[in-house]
Amino acid sequence: MIITIAAGKGGTGKTLVATSLALSIDNVQFIDCDVEEPDAHILLRPEIFSRKPVFIPVPQVDEEKCTGCGKCSEVCVYHAIAVFSQRVLIFPELCHGCGACVHLCPENAISEEGMKVGVVESGKADGIEFIQGKLDIGKPMPTPVIREVKREINPKRTVIIDVAPGTSCPMAEAVKGSDFCILVTEPTPFGLYDLKLAIEVVKKLKVNFGVIINRDGIGDYRLEDYCKSEEIPVLLKIPFQRKIAELYSKGVSLVSGMPEWKEDFNNLFREIKEAR
Repeated sequence: MIITIAAGKGGTGKTLVATSLALSIDNVQFIDCDVEEPDAHILLRPEIFSRKPVFIPVPQVDEEKCTGCGKCSEVCVYHAIAVFSQRVLIFPELCHGCGACVHLCPENAISEEGMKVGVVESGKADGIEFIQGKLDIGKPMPTPVIREVKREINPKRTVIIDVAPGTSCPMAEAVKGSDFCILVTEPTPFGLYDLKLAIEVVKKLKVNFGVIINRDGIGDYRLEDYCKSEEIPVLLKIPFQRKIAELYSKGVSLVSGMPEWKEDFNNLFREIKEAR
């Protein structure tokens, strides 16, 4: 079973929920797909034992074969290729590695060369199989790294995936194919607005979902009223407490610092399995 933890708004507590759930159940694989700023390792403290680079194919032009016809530029929807006076310019930062230019070049003048964009790290943390992706500094596309991270999914374990915030391609790529998505939000106008956006994405991906309200007790009741009106299950409420914030600031997970929460996350897991 694959459970993704997502949120439209950053800073709502996705990693707090994801790590707490992983530490509360057995036979878990934890995957951090927030490859632009992975931080689950701070709470889980894994021992990393392997690293694997991630490459995307970038076109290389054989100038002796190239006739400057411009077909490669025409088919590149990402504008990563430009042709000027029979000279082809490649912009690797824009290339998505789709391969269209290679397959459609009439002169077979284009080949591909790997460009490193990130790394996948594997390790162990308190019996949890731990995987995380890291996008290289200055690289603009996290999605290829997320794809490589998800190739490490172990079907023999319950998989918990910590998703990047927002509702753009990284979030969609991480949530795609999961059995259930937990949307973490907060009872504020910003939390409600971004939750609605995240729900639209999850519905289009046809993934079952429920909501966890973090920092319960601040803001107002518009978030809960919305969930009730849309018949969206509120799976758990985590109160706005100084102690929780202090634990998090010290790199201590919720269930490690407050063991009484372990039963709540166990119940959460059972509820998810029933709703699947």
